[in-house]
Amino acid sequence: MAYQTTNPYTNEVVKTYDNATADQIEQALATGHALYKQWRQEPVTSRAATLHKIAASLREHKDELAKIATIDMGKLLTESQGEVELCAMIADYYADHGAELLAPTPISTIATGDAEIEKQATGVLMLVEPWNFPYYQIMRVFAPNFMVGNPMILKHASNTPGSAAAFEKIVNEAGAPAGSLTNLFLNYDQVSDIIADPRIQGVALTGSKRGGQAVAKAAGANLKKSSMELGGSDAFVVLADADVDEAVNLAWRVRLYNAGQVCTSSKRFIVAADIYDAFVAKLKERFEKMVPGDPMDPKTTLAPMNSKRAKEKLQAQVDRAVDGGATVVYGNQPIDLPGQFFQPTILTDIDQDNPVFYEEMFGPVAQVFKVDSEQAAIDLANNSELGLGGIVFAGTAAHGKQVAQQIETGMVFVNTFLSSLPELPFGGVKGSGYGRELSSLGLNAFVNEKLVVTAQKPDYDNGAGGLVVL
Repeated sequence: MAYQTTNPYTNEVVKTYDNATADQIEQALATGHALYKQWRQEPVTSRAATLHKIAASLREHKDELAKIATIDMGKLLTESQGEVELCAMIADYYADHGAELLAPTPISTIATGDAEIEKQATGVLMLVEPWNFPYYQIMRVFAPNFMVGNPMILKHASNTPGSAAAFEKIVNEAGAPAGSLTNLFLNYDQVSDIIADPRIQGVALTGSKRGGQAVAKAAGANLKKSSMELGGSDAFVVLADADVDEAVNLAWRVRLYNAGQVCTSSKRFIVAADIYDAFVAKLKERFEKMVPGDPMDPKTTLAPMNSKRAKEKLQAQVDRAVDGGATVVYGNQPIDLPGQFFQPTILTDIDQDNPVFYEEMFGPVAQVFKVDSEQAAIDLANNSELGLGGIVFAGTAAHGKQVAQQIETGMVFVNTFLSSLPELPFGGVKGSGYGRELSSLGLNAFVNEKLVVTAQKPDYDNGAGGLVVL
C-alpha cells in the first residue's frame, strides 16, 4: 500500500511517504501504553485545556489545513474549511462536557454499601479512517478518547497522508503528550499485527464493507472491542404532501456535497407518484447548474472525485445500471477537464433486478424511484442491506416524523439536512456497521464501565433472604 498524495484536480503526484517500520510500530505501542498508565493517575479534567488548545490551533490554521485536505482528496476549499471548523467544535464540546459525561453513575441497590458505575479508560486504541473527511473522521474518535484517557494509533487512508500528518502535528504542537495520537503509514498486515498486540484494547474503523469485515475479524479473533461505520445507501423519502421546490432545494445539496462522496449522502430518492415528474425535472435543473473546476476557486461548485480509481468504479456502476435497464435522465457524459470529474447524473427505472440495486454509489449519482403509496416508500427505503442515515421530507414535521420512525437506519432527519454535530450520535445498523461515535455514546464507546460497591464493613446477609454466594 503506497501512501501518496495525488492532486485529483491536476493529477500531479505531490508527495509520497514511506511505510512505518517495525521499530516505529513498537515505539508507538510502547509510548501509547506508557501514556495510558500515566493518564490513569490523572483526572479527566487535566486534559480539557489541551483539547481546547487543539481546537484553537485548528481554527488558527484553518486555511492551511483546508488546502492540505483539498490537495489530498479534491473537495471544495470551502467544504474543507467547514470540516476544520467542525473538528474544532467537536474538540471544544468534549473539553467542555467530557468530565461531566464521564462522572460515575450511582446505582440504587439493596446491596450493602454504595454502588456506582465508574467510566475508566481501557488502553491504546487502533483507528482506521477513510479519505472523504480526512480530519473530521479522526476527530470523531480522537476528541472523546483523549478525554477518556485512551491513547490512539492512526492508520489513515493511503491517498490522504498529508492530512493525517497535519492532524498529528496540530495535536503535538498543542501540547498533547507523546503517544496521544500517533500517525503511522501502515499496510493491512501491519494493522492486523497491531490489533493482535495485547497493548491494544479497541479498534475504531470508518470505511468500506470489505475493510470493515477484515478489521472486525482481526478484532474479534483477539477479543478486542470494535466500532464500525461502513457506509450507507441512504434514502431521501419525499411524501405526497411535500413542497417539491423545498425538497429539491435540499436534495441536490445533500447529493452533491463533497462530490457525492459522503457515507450519509442521500443516494436513493424515493418520491410519491403525484410529484415524481416535477421532482425529477427540478432536480435535473439543479444538476445542470453545477460548475466543475478548480476546487480552490470559490466559483467552482463541483469538485473532482478523490481519485481515478474512484471515478472508474463509479462509471462501471453506472454502466452496469444502464445495461440492467436504468434510464439516464441527465449526466453520464465526460467533462473536458484533466481532473477526476464525474458529471452529476440522474438515474431512474432501477428495479430490484438491476445489478446495482443494492450497491452504494459513492459519487454524484442520484437514483430516483417512484412509489404509489407511503407504505411502498417505507418498504423501499428499508429494502437495503445498509442502514446508516436518511431524510424524510413531508408537508408537516409531525407527518415526516411518523414515517421517519419506521425507517431502519441509525439516523433519520425530517425536513432538514442530515448533519453531524458533536452532541448528536453517529452510526448505523445492518450492513452499515455497529457502535456510535460522537455524543455521550461515542464518549463511552471504549470505556470500562466498572462497578464499584463500597461498604463500611462486611454484611453477609444482603437483606434479600440469605447469604449471597456467587
